[in-house]
Parts: sequence; structure tokens; C-alpha cells
Amino acid sequence: MKKNQFISLILALMLIIFLTGCGSKKTETTETPKKDTVSKTQTNTGMNKTTPDTTKPKTDTAAVKEETSNESNIVIMETSMGDMTIELYPNDAPKHVENFKKLVKSHFYDGLLFHRVIPSFMIQGGDPNTKGNDKSTYGQGGPGYTIPAEIKLKHEMGSLAAARLGDQANPKRESSGSQFYIVTGPVSHLDGQYTVYGKVIKGMDVAHKIENVKRDAADDPIDKVVIKKVYFAK
Repeated sequence: MKKNQFISLILALMLIIFLTGCGSKKTETTETPKKDTVSKTQTNTGMNKTTPDTTKPKTDTAAVKEETSNESNIVIMETSMGDMTIELYPNDAPKHVENFKKLVKSHFYDGLLFHRVIPSFMIQGGDPNTKGNDKSTYGQGGPGYTIPAEIKLKHEMGSLAAARLGDQANPKRESSGSQFYIVTGPVSHLDGQYTVYGKVIKGMDVAHKIENVKRDAADDPIDKVVIKKVYFAK
């Protein structure tokens, strides 16, 4: 074999080996992306399923917390006989405080009356029926719902507590959606029966004035005692 023929044969064999090697590498690179694509698709699918469920609640919770943090737990109740400052207890009765704040924000209490007052006992208000003139309906109204009992705190002078129907009609002792009473005397016998969710911290003299107004046989003040408005302290 001549030298030139031998060199040509060697070059031809090298070319065949080179092309075979490239073909193997090409096969590997085409299979690998297919596997990676499947893996990424599964991961992305999982994220798409979980992201709406986890991200939205976090946003909503943050908004609620921010809104709640902007609301004071101190409210001012302006009445026709003077003002009372009330501290709310969200740690002890969260559902009641949340509901009370909701009613305050909607101006639910503005213009309602104290419809039942008993000296050395309590003054009661929060019934929307008291915007009308039919006294036979006083004490029967509300926003149309009740609140689960959160009976924990004892009754003290100035305690703010939720009114409710008696045990026979209300064995779970669920509270009225809006009616409340403020303690003006020793009422320890009510402990363990009604939900206390706040306390008058300023203006108890006003509560005592209200409890001593002239009243009829149903303990309803003869001269109207009006809750002018209730609002959050700044």
C-alpha cells in the first residue's frame, strides 16, 4: 500500500469514529431535556395549585390585622346625660368585641335609648326597636343574630356585658347581637351566666345618673335617655 493511500485510510477511519461519537452525544442531549421538562411541569403545576390558596389568605389576614390594629379598644359613648369611656376586652371575649366594634363602625347604636334602668343594678340599651315609639317592643330587638357565649370574666362595677334570653329559651346562653348592660351595683350573682366584654373606665357618674332617672313599671325611663353616638377614641 502506498503511503498516500495509507494516510487516506487512516483519515477515513478517524472521521467515522468522530461522527459516531457525535451521534451518541446528540442522543443524550435530546433525552435529557424531555426529563427536565416533565420535572419542571410537575413542579410548576404544584405551585399553581398551592399559590392561590396560600398567598390570598396571607394577604387577607394581613389586611384584617392592619384594620384591627387601627381600631382602638377604647370607645366613647355619648349620651344625653353625659359621656362614658369604655375599654373593650378582645382577649377575653373576642367575638363580642369584634361584633361591638362592627356595630360602632356602622353607627348602629347612634340614636338608641337606654330602655331599662334599675338602681344599684344596671342600665340596659342597644335595642334598635327603641327608635320607635312602641314601648311594648323595647327589649325585643336586635340585628337578627346572636353571639356564642364567651362567659369568663366576673361582673364588677362598670362592667359592660351582653344581654340575652333566659336559660329556658336559650340553654347555650348565647348573647344578644346588640343589647348590652352596664353594671351599676353588686351583681356577683350574674357571674358565670352572662358574657362580660368591657368596662367603663371613665364616666361612671353618668351611669349612676342614668340608673336613677324616673322610670315606669317596666323600668323604662319616663324621659328618654339617648345614646347620641358611640365612636372609637383616638
